[in-house]
Amino acid sequence: MIRRGRPYLEFREEPASPETEQLEREGYTIVRGLLGAEEVAQLREEIGAIFERDPPDQRGERPPEDAAMFRYAMLNRSPAAQAAVANPRLLAVIEPLLGEDCHVIANTAWRNPAGQPGSHGGQNWHIDAGPHVPLPEGVRWPAEIPHPVFAIGVHLYLQDCALEDGPTGVIPYSHLSGRPPPAERRLDDDLAWDGRGVTPFVVKAGDAGLFVSDIWHRRMPTRDGDHGRFFLQVHYGRRDIAQRILTTAQANQLSPEAIARAQTPRQRRVIGLHAPFFYDG
Repeated sequence: MIRRGRPYLEFREEPASPETEQLEREGYTIVRGLLGAEEVAQLREEIGAIFERDPPDQRGERPPEDAAMFRYAMLNRSPAAQAAVANPRLLAVIEPLLGEDCHVIANTAWRNPAGQPGSHGGQNWHIDAGPHVPLPEGVRWPAEIPHPVFAIGVHLYLQDCALEDGPTGVIPYSHLSGRPPPAERRLDDDLAWDGRGVTPFVVKAGDAGLFVSDIWHRRMPTRDGDHGRFFLQVHYGRRDIAQRILTTAQANQLSPEAIARAQTPRQRRVIGLHAPFFYDG
């Protein structure tokens, strides 16, 4: 675990919560009852109104029925969302792994209608970024060294999510693999790593599911009686990881002249104009 020193990151010796320890060790944790009933109700009201009022954001090349399930940059659009991402109990879990100066890098609301799982890439086994420490096949991360964490995803649940609703599933310890999930098994419900299979996030409204960016995860298949899913997703990153709340086409540090001079895709990327990917949607 780490802490922000003056000015560099340092090894953290202070004790941390059991949720923090599990998140570092296994790559995921669930914080039960993070949000109270009033907070959940306020988030549901504000985010629901945004879904009804604002058209879907245009990110990537998703079919309309998939795009309708998402609204981005939620802390810009909802005071309740902005308050939720700064929840002190939540920050106390993630700061020992990312540092006290970590920040939100993406903030998206998900509303998956009942009976409509969609074709979004989250249906496949994937990692959100990285792997941040790639390892060649056959090489294992040393057990005596905690694996560094660079980004953490959080789902703040606004309604209960049971097995029939297609919960997020994670494969514990897979963040230690140094590899993405095997592409040929991207929809395999029995995928495992190092002998460990899927742990589904079966939760109540107000719970929070946390996972490090390198862990293998996906939305599990829905079953009869699917009620859909509704949650606020927040990704936190270390201070030196750029925010992705808006795409680089919308928010950048470039002059119009510099943008005009970049003619090739590589020239655009090298000055910071990246196509939407990972946390951009």
